[in-house]
Amino acid sequence: MPLEQHTDPFEERLSAHLRDAAGCFETDRAALVTAGAVRGRRRLLLRQRAAVAGGAAGIALVGVGGALLLPAGAGSRDGSDDRSSVAAATHATASASAAPVSGGALVRTLEKLLPDGKFSHAKARGTDEKPGPYVQLVFDDGKGAAAVSVSLDRVEPGSDQARQTTECPGKPYAHYDACTTSRLPDGSVVMVLQGYEYPDRRVDTKWWDAELVTPQGHHIGVSEWNAAAEKDSPVTRPRPPLSPAQLRRLAAATAWRDAIDAIPAAPDRSTAKPTGTAPSASEPAAAVPVAPTLKSLLPKGLTVSDASGDDTGFGYVVVDDGKGKSLVQVNVQTGMGDVAGELFGSGAETLSDGTMVAVRQGAGEKGGAGVVMWTVDTLRTDGSRVVISAFNSGAQDTAATRKTPALSIGQLRTIALSPRWFR
Repeated sequence: MPLEQHTDPFEERLSAHLRDAAGCFETDRAALVTAGAVRGRRRLLLRQRAAVAGGAAGIALVGVGGALLLPAGAGSRDGSDDRSSVAAATHATASASAAPVSGGALVRTLEKLLPDGKFSHAKARGTDEKPGPYVQLVFDDGKGAAAVSVSLDRVEPGSDQARQTTECPGKPYAHYDACTTSRLPDGSVVMVLQGYEYPDRRVDTKWWDAELVTPQGHHIGVSEWNAAAEKDSPVTRPRPPLSPAQLRRLAAATAWRDAIDAIPAAPDRSTAKPTGTAPSASEPAAAVPVAPTLKSLLPKGLTVSDASGDDTGFGYVVVDDGKGKSLVQVNVQTGMGDVAGELFGSGAETLSDGTMVAVRQGAGEKGGAGVVMWTVDTLRTDGSRVVISAFNSGAQDTAATRKTPALSIGQLRTIALSPRWFR
């Protein structure tokens, strides 16, 4: 994408991956919109996971959707790779013997698990249908109609994707009233988030979501709204029908795990190198956790009030130098050398070692009043890319808290060019 278009660099890679993924779906668009919108919202919000809010969170799916999926077979000192292999083998056996679960059966399961009430407008896709099983219906307990949906899939046990799915998203990228993550007695981890369909709250449609991942890699996502549809439907009640505890119990129902076991096993597409294989001279070394590295590179005089975790694809901090909060986000990517021409225009600077550097200063793109975005984009000769952006607000979609970001272009440049981003 040409640099002159002034797009958010944290969304470029995401868009490309979404286009690639869309080309693999063999289903009607209506079904894809019905189920895919919810799953897409989760991924953008949770990721930071981001998923649902903000391009930076979304890129975590690239550097995260792409970078967060750990290579199958990658070794670990604690033997987690062996546990993953055992879990995968167990699932493959279960899938081979389990009969498909129809969409109708999923509808009946959801109706049985919900409290007493009236059901209508049910839609579902079975475990043998692409792109994956889900069920959605309108539930009315006498206090107003509400949409409820369940999506089912699997994740690699112990992977970053599994972990991030159940982590509460960062406040700079998602506005919500409450979010908790807890571990169940069987080892499953579940996140319950009480948020909103529209991040800018232009309509008071509430979206409450539970994401549960089992030690075996079952992933159950349950969403509910205080309206009969997630979008373009009037609010029918003050809050969704299920309490956070009920939402958690619904996600933990064993019937969903049985259905996931009936999903046909995907072919092994692993291209990971054998454990212990050193990168070649033309390949970048392993990326480091972004937020901790960013903290270590910040100039003195800044107070960090919020930060992401230890992800290696994307990270952020919210800093304050005494003049107001300022969001700083970093995306680290590898294998970007083949798109250098698209990312860097003729005005980009090339350093003596071949590193390309582009600087961009402009208005923010997420609706915050008076927000500006300063970006330094760097691409090394081995194809590794570090992009850092700073804002004059603690979040992209909230009003500016200061005239300019807390970091200057020179400071952003120094951070982006640091050798600490790769081991």
